[in-house]
Amino acid sequence: MGDVLGWVQDKLHSVIGYSEASVAQYIISIAKKYNDPQRITEELALVQVPNNDTTQKFVAELVSRISNQSNQSNTIKSKPKKQTYDLVSMINDDEIKSTETKKKDKGDKKRKIAHLRKKSDKSVLDDNEPEPEIKRRLVDNTPEPPPQPQESEQDRRDKERQEQDAKLERIREQTKNIEENRGTKKLQDSKNELFEDGGERKQVLSKLRDYSRRRYLGKREEQKIEELIKELEDDEAMWADSELTARELENRQNLRNIIQYARSREDINKIETYVMPDAYYDEELKKSKQDKRFQVLTKRYEEKKNKNKKPEPSEHEKWEKYKIGSATMRFGSRDQQHPDQNEKQYELIVEDEIEFIAEDILKGKMELPEELKKLESTSSTANNEQEDIEKTRKSLPIYPHRERLMKMIADNQVLVIVGETGSGKTTQLTQYLYEDGYTKNNLKIACTQPRRVAAMSVAARVAQEMGVTLGDKVGYSIRFEDCTSPQTIIKYMTDGMMLREFLGEPDLSSYSVIIVDEAHERSLHTDILFGLVKDIAIARPDVKLLISSATIQAEKFSEYFDGAPIINIPGRRYPVDILYTKAPEADYLEASVITVLQVHFTQPQGDILVFLTGQEEIETACDMLRDRVKGFGQKAKELIVTPIYATLPTEMQAEIFKKTPPGARKVVLATNIAETSLTIDGIVYVIDCGFVKQNSYNPRSGMESLLVTPISRASADQRAGRAGRVSPGKCFRLYTSWSYKNELLSAPVPEIQRVNLGNVVLQLKTLGINDLIHFDFMDPPPVETLIAALEQLYALGALNDGGDLTVMGRKMAAFPLDPQMSKMLIASEGYGCSEEVASLCAMLNVNGSVFHRPKERAVHADNARKNFFRPGGDHLMLLAVYKECEENGFDKSWCMQSYVQVKSMKRARDVRNQLIKLMENEGVELKTNNDPALIRKAITAGYFFHAASLQKSGNYRTFHKPQTVYVHPSSSTYQTQARWVIYHELVFTNKEFMRQIIEIEPAWLIDIAPHLYRNTDIEKLTHKMPKNKGRATMA
Repeated sequence: MGDVLGWVQDKLHSVIGYSEASVAQYIISIAKKYNDPQRITEELALVQVPNNDTTQKFVAELVSRISNQSNQSNTIKSKPKKQTYDLVSMINDDEIKSTETKKKDKGDKKRKIAHLRKKSDKSVLDDNEPEPEIKRRLVDNTPEPPPQPQESEQDRRDKERQEQDAKLERIREQTKNIEENRGTKKLQDSKNELFEDGGERKQVLSKLRDYSRRRYLGKREEQKIEELIKELEDDEAMWADSELTARELENRQNLRNIIQYARSREDINKIETYVMPDAYYDEELKKSKQDKRFQVLTKRYEEKKNKNKKPEPSEHEKWEKYKIGSATMRFGSRDQQHPDQNEKQYELIVEDEIEFIAEDILKGKMELPEELKKLESTSSTANNEQEDIEKTRKSLPIYPHRERLMKMIADNQVLVIVGETGSGKTTQLTQYLYEDGYTKNNLKIACTQPRRVAAMSVAARVAQEMGVTLGDKVGYSIRFEDCTSPQTIIKYMTDGMMLREFLGEPDLSSYSVIIVDEAHERSLHTDILFGLVKDIAIARPDVKLLISSATIQAEKFSEYFDGAPIINIPGRRYPVDILYTKAPEADYLEASVITVLQVHFTQPQGDILVFLTGQEEIETACDMLRDRVKGFGQKAKELIVTPIYATLPTEMQAEIFKKTPPGARKVVLATNIAETSLTIDGIVYVIDCGFVKQNSYNPRSGMESLLVTPISRASADQRAGRAGRVSPGKCFRLYTSWSYKNELLSAPVPEIQRVNLGNVVLQLKTLGINDLIHFDFMDPPPVETLIAALEQLYALGALNDGGDLTVMGRKMAAFPLDPQMSKMLIASEGYGCSEEVASLCAMLNVNGSVFHRPKERAVHADNARKNFFRPGGDHLMLLAVYKECEENGFDKSWCMQSYVQVKSMKRARDVRNQLIKLMENEGVELKTNNDPALIRKAITAGYFFHAASLQKSGNYRTFHKPQTVYVHPSSSTYQTQARWVIYHELVFTNKEFMRQIIEIEPAWLIDIAPHLYRNTDIEKLTHKMPKNKGRATMA
């Protein structure tokens, strides 16, 4: 029996996943009872043992083992059994005689019979045989009756039920004189109910199995830990005097780590709470435990063996300590004590860790002079702000190269300056030129920036360093905002505004130095500037032309400017380790979040900069990081998550520049704006997703697409360089080394080769540059794109048949707008609604950031936006927003209640004021008319190229360059189906979407653009349309 029991316990691990002695005995009893593999399998299935091949093999072998054991037992013990039967027979004869003489009661007879049954062999008795039959056979010593024929399943079950009832009846008879215990009776009733209710019985058995499994795993874990501890102790004792190999030492350390992790699991889930003391009343004995009670009372007065040991607190003190601790607020790392830097506070394991391979190092390029090292190491003890600014200027990487730089500028007319982001070239170079006298005789220094935010922030910083008011000696000029004066000598401006400077002053005679900054970004206007300033340098030998770049594309710039010399200014002081993933990552957003947590839990102190592609991804990553860090509780250090993207409100953008509190870590989630335009202090780790969003224009369809594309190697190196400014850093690239070397382009595709050139062609035509094909582009645009731009300008009436500018074209060039919007603004005079269209142009220029939609209040924001919906389309909705905001005085509280960004509305107000001034200068009469039909006609006059008609499928098809397009879900016309619409722009995300849609009448197209639209074509398309009508038509 012992061999079978041990075998069953071993096999139970593979059958049901755990092993218990009681379960093994239960299975053996079933096997002995039925001795039929199929029947045994069915019985085991009733207690939720899986019926599969493993179970069937187990049952078959179990039946075989029990049969073999039974046969062996019968052979060995056949002779003792016969003797036992004789003994039983003799005893029975004596007891029968004794019964006849003494006439004992029924209870005594039952006890004797039970006594005899214990002495007899168990194989003789059958559990299924009725007790009277057993008694008769034992007393008379009659042979065992022959086996009964096979009973049906229902008969067998009825028989078992009768036997069970008889057994219960006997138990009741034996205990009828004992006082009934209510708890026992309830327990028995519940057992009977479980026996009768099969479904409830399965549930209870399932819970018992889970409980048994948990107890087993707990005991097994303790046993295994004890075994590991003994193994480690034996190993250390045995090889104490021997020198171990590195492999053996590693194995021993791994064993220690396993034991440490297993022991620390108890501390992870441990919750500090108050536990009530044990009761001093014994419920079973019905009496009080006086000894324990008196022991607690006298414990505090006993003499302590250790005088230094603190007395144990009383129950009241424990309770008080617990309540005070639970009521005390705990803040983040800002309020923590500064921990020891060498102390390892925690060690966390992040699931799905990403494996990185270190393959490259960007070496530090700058060694500070001893004077600057001392200056940087001293504490800030400046007497005033100006001294502190002067100290900061001297600590910049460009400062030691000042003399060499100014000498090269003096000796060369054109100079290419290569300086990494943070070197100080943008803010210091203009000041060095000013201090060296390049602004004498009322000459000015111009510095172009590809982004408006950079132009504004850099100008403010330079004005602060020079101690002047912004707009006086130092100013900036961006589209729709001019912060300069006649006294301005250092002027920062966007590259687009620099192009407009050529319109009023083709030779730029008022400028002595022209600096084209961030030239490596190769924006559209920067590439046009290259060709223009190259001609200026030839025409004016006295002008200085400086091309400033942040990457190693200097050779191309030098070659374009006829071999101009190159000067390198290092900006990264410390080396940066470059780490690549071992394998490609399928989801770079998830990989970015996991890498942030890996760095946060495993790397030393330092902030993290993560490059992502856009606002939606950044907001998603912010939510993921906050949720996952919250799951670690107080075991993890505080992680401050801050986003940065173009449409983020200014007060939220300022969060990234705040100093990180001690003991915490800041992670900045940014778009490619953080590559060059922003310098964030404290960044030690950079995580590069390897992608960027870029605009791409298809001249064949006239559609602009915002596509996620891989970055270039130059951009990857630029991102990595952000990590080595304050200390040695690391850059985690979420792509492989092979991808970096073989799949990424060496430099980004210039913007001039992937955008619409309509505005640029109009400006070049205004400057008198008619031969666009042979213009000196650094990288020429596609000819197809140039032809499409010329066709559009001709259809708008800006060019005549000979390709020369018309009067309409010159008026359009005077406005800093797209050609179609300029035509709309000028044509509005004829419809008597020029003021409304001017407001509409201002709103369209800030359209992407008008509404604010916080994730936690998305429903409220959507409802607030629907309140502005107007019949006729999105343009009228934007006009309604502007008018209501103007009526409320551009009040901040109104904007917050309406989920409108007040900064965008104030900018729209400024844009409108400038447009009104330009309209007055160009002789466009200001008229006002609130008729929606006239406003829609004025819009059609500029955007007739963008007409689309409704199809039977419910989608739309463009008339010019036909293709299927869809209404954007954010449009107010999304639920309606207007038959003819005009769209402001066509973009591709996951579909070809029309944005900013307005409903029109098809007859307007024939009146405004008869050279594109014919009456027969319009009627043919109208007959094919469904009979639905838009809201504007019904109105």
